[in-house]
Amino acid sequence: MANTNVVPQGLFGPGILFLTRTDGGDATPFNVGYINEFSLDMSFDVKDLYGQNQFPLLSARGTAKCTGKMKAATLSGKALNTLLIGGTWTAGTQYDIAATASTAIPTTPFQITPTPPSSGTFNSDLGVTNAATGEPLTLVTGTPAAGQYAVASGVYTFASADNVSGVHVIINYSYTFTTSATGQSQTWNNTQIGTTPTFQVDYKTTLYGATYFVRLFNAICSKTSFGHKLSDFMMPEYDFNFFANAANQIGIISVATQA
Repeated sequence: MANTNVVPQGLFGPGILFLTRTDGGDATPFNVGYINEFSLDMSFDVKDLYGQNQFPLLSARGTAKCTGKMKAATLSGKALNTLLIGGTWTAGTQYDIAATASTAIPTTPFQITPTPPSSGTFNSDLGVTNAATGEPLTLVTGTPAAGQYAVASGVYTFASADNVSGVHVIINYSYTFTTSATGQSQTWNNTQIGTTPTFQVDYKTTLYGATYFVRLFNAICSKTSFGHKLSDFMMPEYDFNFFANAANQIGIISVATQA
């Protein structure tokens, strides 16, 4: 498309963004997708040389701090891993939370075994409440008394006294399930300090055929924010710092005008 941009390199919108891991992990480049915001910031330490007068005789630029931010309209597992975690996904396995319907505590052995949705597997207990009062029952490791419960391998055991009293309970728990085409999960490990996934950033935006392109050879994520709000969408934000590669190069910048 020819450049019909009447304003020299006028730009509009968030553009498109590609990431590529550079730390030895999965180096397949990918489009982050649904980018909502992208920005680059560079600040420099400046030293001034003064004599006896108010204004400096010389100014020199010292070290630079190079940062950026990207915000996406959706959560990408591949972006999350490339930018922050640097681990390995297990494809087809997901976690979820479920709650049983109000259930009466049965007679001997006073046990309830929840059936996870999607033919899933019980993962962990997340608490039991009295369906009538909303009060939580207390988890114990031995034989439960009234108002208590025990759990082992997804089997919940209650007190005989609560059966006699006709108590109904709601069981909250997490579970895993397998999907054939979508979904993934991984355990986020506490890695040694200094262990940081690095990545290359490729960014492009075009207005009326005038293309602006930036490539940053090396970057690391410095901050991540997931804001879950009432009546609003969660848009993951990633702050990053970029720095020189082995050839002492920061990146490439390309503009559509020689003005």
